[in-house]
Amino acid sequence: QGCKQICYYWLEPAHAFETFQPYDIGQIALSFLQGSFAYGGWNFLNYVTEELVDPYKNLPRAIFISIPLVTFVYVFANIAYVTAMSPQELLASNAVAVTFGEKLLGVMSWIMPISVALSTFGGVNGSLFTSSRLFFAGAREGHLPRLLAMIHVKRCTPIPALLFTCISTLLMLCTSDMYTLINYVGFINYLFYGVTVAGQIVLRIKQPDLNRPIKVSLVWPVIYLLFWAFLLIFSLYSEPVVCGLGMAIMLTGVPVYFLGVYWDNKPQCFNTFIGMETMFTSDTHYYDP
Repeated sequence: QGCKQICYYWLEPAHAFETFQPYDIGQIALSFLQGSFAYGGWNFLNYVTEELVDPYKNLPRAIFISIPLVTFVYVFANIAYVTAMSPQELLASNAVAVTFGEKLLGVMSWIMPISVALSTFGGVNGSLFTSSRLFFAGAREGHLPRLLAMIHVKRCTPIPALLFTCISTLLMLCTSDMYTLINYVGFINYLFYGVTVAGQIVLRIKQPDLNRPIKVSLVWPVIYLLFWAFLLIFSLYSEPVVCGLGMAIMLTGVPVYFLGVYWDNKPQCFNTFIGMETMFTSDTHYYDP
């Protein structure tokens, strides 16, 4: 009996990749949507090209170096988790990396929570740094209220856009289910990613002679759009309510646009309110290129 138990223990890792439930195309697409959230930093640098030194050279270099490196680390980290832990342990754990460290690293298990905290801090820092500048650029182009295009006089940082990012982030925290929140964000992000990539193909066809310091083959956008269509269609099929609510949240920006940008003849009380907000951020001024 003891020999059987030992043999079973050593044979158990061979079944580490065995499915925990039957295959479902909708769940597979949803897992891709949730898993891709961990790789979401690939597009952060695109938002801050104005602050990047020699972007035509350093932007492709950063992408070519970071994406394979991060993919290598993440894939092998997940292989380690799945190999060392059963599906039941993975589902029961609130922090898989911490549980993995406690199971295998012994007295050095404290490395895992510190590493997770540093990774989380880096991800949040990158998101806050780039998202605020995204709002700033949108306001500067007239797509958002001009208040968000104000920057600090001395530090040249978009203070109103940072405050707006903070408020919107706190509103997102009203959702207690982290996976639902990831589905909200992931679905909307990939919806806009697909539109952006499709726009690149349209511009390449309609304006072939446009100056393009950074140029890639159209094969890659086409492959991305095929994957994008699979991801969104089957995610919507698997979680129609969650994806529908994500689209509804996105559409809440339409009245903000009409109220803050499209509506020219605003009443004096509205302009007075905007002026008070401007005075409140008195160390900032409107950036007008």
